[in-house]
Amino acid sequence: VTASCLSKLISQACVFLFLLFQILGAVILGFGIWILADKTSFIAVLQMSSPSLKTGAYILIGVGALTMLMGFLGCLGAVNEIRCLLGLYFTCLMVILITQVAAGLVIYFQKEILKEELSRIVGNLIKNYDPSNDDERNLQDAWDYVQTQIACCGWTGAQDWENNEILINRSMTEYPCSCSNSSKDFQVDSGFCNLDVPVNGTATYADWPVHEQGCMDGVEKWLKDNLGVILGVCTGVAVIELLGMILSISLCKNIHSEDYTKVPKS
Repeated sequence: VTASCLSKLISQACVFLFLLFQILGAVILGFGIWILADKTSFIAVLQMSSPSLKTGAYILIGVGALTMLMGFLGCLGAVNEIRCLLGLYFTCLMVILITQVAAGLVIYFQKEILKEELSRIVGNLIKNYDPSNDDERNLQDAWDYVQTQIACCGWTGAQDWENNEILINRSMTEYPCSCSNSSKDFQVDSGFCNLDVPVNGTATYADWPVHEQGCMDGVEKWLKDNLGVILGVCTGVAVIELLGMILSISLCKNIHSEDYTKVPKS
């Protein structure tokens, strides 16, 4: 009787956890879709410029869908006490957990390379920024949105815009409107704005009424401010996955024999 009650208790706990996994899978799936669909944030700049981020988004979608499927199979295995489904759930969950840990280690040890890649992407975007180029409109609008929302200019600073070919041809007498720290430009968040008083017909970024902080510092500050939340979420997901593995293998051991007559028939 005690063993039966314990098995039933573990089974109920597994069902609850597997339902939680379906919700978690839906969140991961939604996050991957958001990365692909977002057109107005820094994520949009990256995913439109870097094929690797698009690949990462598709991986998230795949992991989310797989997690939801595993949650369903886990529920089915727990309710009907089917050891093969519980074993499959345990194996897939272990693979997902190992993959997540490996991905985290790769990101941590390759962070300097990723930082250089970001600098290259944004540097090329700024250099080739052209308000009249409709082909790059979405990408340029996304970067303008980033500069406006973070109150930053360029990647390392406003000096990055001195590499822009159009501004060079115009003797730096114009500046990116989305960088402006002047109240008169708040209604204009894209393209180039004219300097009120050009200095001898030429100017430098130091003459522009723009934010001094580069967007790299703004992004790093955001990451530092939200690092606790990010680590907390990652740790929570890992704990849930470990608990799911423990409960599934415990329930599997408490099932003494296979009974395929319990498999729902179509």
